[in-house]
Amino acid sequence: MREIKIIIEKHSDGYIAYPLGLKGVIVGEGDTYEEALSDVKSAIRFHIETFGKDIFESDPPVIEAFVGEFELKV
Repeated sequence: MREIKIIIEKHSDGYIAYPLGLKGVIVGEGDTYEEALSDVKSAIRFHIETFGKDIFESDPPVIEAFVGEFELKV
């Protein structure tokens, strides 16, 4: 068993979810938080079946994740 941290973002048109600490691009989406979470879990399982357990980063796993922000003049 491995614990995988997942970021779930709420947007005006639904939710986007993606895992931390895995190699490759893995994204899930849905109209609700639960749908996005379920979709990304399915995508992670498929990614592991396709590419093997080497998709896990060899470094220590992500312990915590934080959201930071700053203003950028463009």
